[in-house]
Amino acid sequence: MASMTDSTDLQSRLVRYRDLRPCTTAFIDTKSPGSDRKENFTIIGPGVAENPAQYVHITEKHGFNIGGARQPPKCKNSVHSHETAEVFMIHSGIWRFVWGEHGDAGSIVLKAGDVISLPARMFRGFENIGDDTGFMFAILGGDDPGRVLWAGHVLERAKGHGLILLEGGRLIDTSAGEKVPDGAVIEQTPTPEELARITIPSLEEMKSCILTREDMATGGAQGGLCCEGVKEYPVIGMANASDGVETSPMAWPHGFTLRTVEIAPGAEIMLHRRHCHEVWIMYQGEIEMSQGSDGAPAISISRGDTFTVPIGVPRSWRNRGKEVAIAWVVRGNDDPGPVDLFKTSSV
Repeated sequence: MASMTDSTDLQSRLVRYRDLRPCTTAFIDTKSPGSDRKENFTIIGPGVAENPAQYVHITEKHGFNIGGARQPPKCKNSVHSHETAEVFMIHSGIWRFVWGEHGDAGSIVLKAGDVISLPARMFRGFENIGDDTGFMFAILGGDDPGRVLWAGHVLERAKGHGLILLEGGRLIDTSAGEKVPDGAVIEQTPTPEELARITIPSLEEMKSCILTREDMATGGAQGGLCCEGVKEYPVIGMANASDGVETSPMAWPHGFTLRTVEIAPGAEIMLHRRHCHEVWIMYQGEIEMSQGSDGAPAISISRGDTFTVPIGVPRSWRNRGKEVAIAWVVRGNDDPGPVDLFKTSSV
């Protein structure tokens, strides 16, 4: 018989949207006009923040990082590059993504419900072009996603506002009286060798890195765990014979998989168990997780919440609300492995 997880343990794995702790000084462009009003969040894993003041909600290693960005209208995130895959799920707002060293090699606009996978070692930036504050969830591959590589003009502009970045990713604010430590090396403009590693995709190539909410709602196969009123669509990752979900539109290696799950009012996903990390991020509605045993605590998650399910714990999901519940589900590794199904509600 599988052991159940108590309610205290479950609550420690839940991050409510209302409880998210932002950092407004996380990166080198935090004082640059046009980028000085953004909020950054680190939900699971260390992320790539350059300020140790960035709060990490859940430190347990998952093999990937979950974060978020909240920006008011016309607020930009400056051009930068990552060493691992970076995926954004648009929770609210209208966002324009640009790429190239100066952000002029191409652009594309996404709205709520859309997903974009940005290739590693590509200069990218983004801006909230809507009329309201927007929020995006983000996934970065690996337990340690490495440091951010900023375009040279971003670093130079930041110096004019008293901010200096050290090699290794530590931010120094000279306007606040901070000094560069003795022996520390200041991050310089990217070298020709670093720039040579940067890719510049075409617009057509970038279109293959996007899955819109409309595409998810009209395509994709229903997985083997799906009962009446439940649909699970592949977004990122290979086919998984164990749960019956087919190959995703974005099937290249990321270090994790991503699915979109829809649960109609009153519908339930059958009791099962996974042997990998599984994180649920609610886009719409509310669902309840049950462990399938009498006396085992249940937990409810609603719009904007993030919940990481303990590895190996039996779980079923039910929508007790009146609207269709929609979640993004992130699972560890490019192949999340087998699923154990339970034929009854008792484990």
